[in-house]
Amino acid sequence: MIGLTQVYALAGFVFAGFAVLSLRDSANPRRVRNALFWGLFALSFLAGDHLGDLGNGILVLVMALAAALGLGRSGTGASDAEAEAEARAASARTYGLRLFLPALLIPLMVLAGSLGVRHGGPALATLVDPKQATLVSLGAAAMVIAALSVRLFRQPVLSPLTEGLRLADTVGWMALLPQMLAALGAVFALAGVGGVVGETVTRVFPMDTRLAGVVVYCLGMAGFTVLMGNAFAAFPVMTAGVALPVLVGRFGGDPAAICAIGMLSGFCGTLLTPLAANFNLAPAALLDLDDRFAVIRAQVPTALVLLAVNTVLMNVLAFPAHP
Repeated sequence: MIGLTQVYALAGFVFAGFAVLSLRDSANPRRVRNALFWGLFALSFLAGDHLGDLGNGILVLVMALAAALGLGRSGTGASDAEAEAEARAASARTYGLRLFLPALLIPLMVLAGSLGVRHGGPALATLVDPKQATLVSLGAAAMVIAALSVRLFRQPVLSPLTEGLRLADTVGWMALLPQMLAALGAVFALAGVGGVVGETVTRVFPMDTRLAGVVVYCLGMAGFTVLMGNAFAAFPVMTAGVALPVLVGRFGGDPAAICAIGMLSGFCGTLLTPLAANFNLAPAALLDLDDRFAVIRAQVPTALVLLAVNTVLMNVLAFPAHP
């Protein structure tokens, strides 16, 4: 059965390809460090289950050391940057709206794959793990779209890897953040931080009404995400501390709706924090913006409006049996 193991293996092989290409890049003075970083990243996906907690911890420390010593791309002068910009402009003129086709096809393929596995009968359910249908569909869509793009835009076969490495080297150590922060949230949950947070929040903010509990949970998810940089890190803490004992246990809310909208509230916090560097600082670096917080400033109104909407939606949709 195809599941997360195969998806992780696919990601591991991609990062292994980055490591090989980095090592072969003689124009990059930091090629050995880059190869070490991406090679260890690949190892975490390919063999993380077999390394154990201690092995994975050592692997992360070595990756952090490699990143601290400095990662970098091949040096490109101003003329090279101008040539790249002219080449991209020429591609845009040549291919027009076809440039957007791969980006639009990916979500459509993921949606079709996810719904197909869940409602396509027992044959598909035995081939693909229904619980991981979305991620498996995403991995399959990525491979199909990469092959389609190579043919559609007449690019070399290795261009998905070479261009992926260029982008990955630009992001650098920030590529680690989603995994590390999600792991931090799991550690907090195992350590009982959620219970402590729940007791503290209950004492400070009385949640005698359903609306008060919803507001505290949604704002808490956004606020904790701002502090931790990732909604996946905030989710187990706030859900164990507020959502389950108060919204579900006391007011009888629907756990699925509460958790789904709670995560969306956390994502509003992601839009507001520089700690989500891979989302908010990396784009500013990729776009060569003078203000590295420009992305966050542009996202503030959207984040606040969405947070208010999520709060209303949770209060309305998660408690159908309670007026």
